[in-house]
Amino acid sequence: MNTAVFVVGMGAISGIGNNVAECLAALTNGGMGIDKIKHLPTNHSELLPSAEVKLSNYDLSVISGLSPSISRTAMLSMIAAQEAWDDADIKHIPGLRTGFVSASTAGGIDKTENFAVDFLTDTRKGKLRDVINHDSGSITNIVADKLGIKHHISTVSTACSSSANAIIYGARLIKHNIVDVVVAGGTDSLNRFTLNGFNTLMVLDEQLCKPFDENRKGLNLGEGAGYLVLTSARVVSLLKKAPYCALSGYFNANDAYHQTSTSPNGDGPYRAMSGALAAAGLQPEDIDYINLHGTGTQNNDISEGAAIERLFQSHYPKMSSTKSFTGHTLGASAGIEAVFSTLAIQHGVVFSNLRLQKPMTAFSFAPETVLSRSPDIRNVLSNSIGFGGNCSSLVFSKV
Repeated sequence: MNTAVFVVGMGAISGIGNNVAECLAALTNGGMGIDKIKHLPTNHSELLPSAEVKLSNYDLSVISGLSPSISRTAMLSMIAAQEAWDDADIKHIPGLRTGFVSASTAGGIDKTENFAVDFLTDTRKGKLRDVINHDSGSITNIVADKLGIKHHISTVSTACSSSANAIIYGARLIKHNIVDVVVAGGTDSLNRFTLNGFNTLMVLDEQLCKPFDENRKGLNLGEGAGYLVLTSARVVSLLKKAPYCALSGYFNANDAYHQTSTSPNGDGPYRAMSGALAAAGLQPEDIDYINLHGTGTQNNDISEGAAIERLFQSHYPKMSSTKSFTGHTLGASAGIEAVFSTLAIQHGVVFSNLRLQKPMTAFSFAPETVLSRSPDIRNVLSNSIGFGGNCSSLVFSKV
């Protein structure tokens, strides 16, 4: 049985665009989404630049078809997942077993924060509708129900590698013939808990982030959602269009080095990347582009860079961190970047690493500082590194 997994649909919303087309336009035109915080009520709005989606909750409600009382996280998820589902154009095939695997770290905490303001003042106050969808699984169920997906629904939360692991799990569901089609990815919205938490860790840059720069000072947070529609070769043969690419390899590893840091020698990212390449049947020199996790923090870039130098040695592919455009969208980042990796293959483009001025002196490679185009981009590696050392890599290949 052919157990290949193909990407047949994609959807995204982020600080640089409300759909895939807008995101691609921003990536190719240098349109950065990081700015002052406008929609989230916070004392840090002028101090900590972030990449918010440029829509109010009311606007998101109109587009998503969900009630304004629902979490912003769910509305972002609904918009991107619906775009991916519509893009796949798969609903005309009868009898398909469908799945929805969605990741999130924030869940509905943006609404819970509203509840807490009133409740802490008076325990008899606070709207319970603001806490009923607090957990990440509730967000997944809301969107799955709206999409009409019922055969398999799962939620993944492994910090910043969450969406990658959702995509890996979705691929395994297809390979093991549990479902025929999976919408997989993740969503997260900006909220005060996350913003204040990362600020406490002292890893936020008060200026625009510059991943893999020698003088990097931290990350900028972002929000959004990104999903792929994955399916088998059998279903692809029934579609009206060709797949975008194949998900040819994937691997999850954990170096268990620290609660919020990755091992400086890059053990976790190295295992994830080498495992994904082995699963795809590829050698390091077969990779044409790496979409870096590249947050811009001291630890992350050192760890990921050490792993890249160890694995690729002198055969470095082109690489860049698109978080310089979108900010770090946490549980949504791997889903959004999986869409960007698919676009890189589809359009033959390597995105730039914005604001990189002085490459890190610890390494003999440097990310791309300008957009480049090549029809020969056949294999793209996308890295995701999470708290607790949870590291995942995905390989997308031209078909």
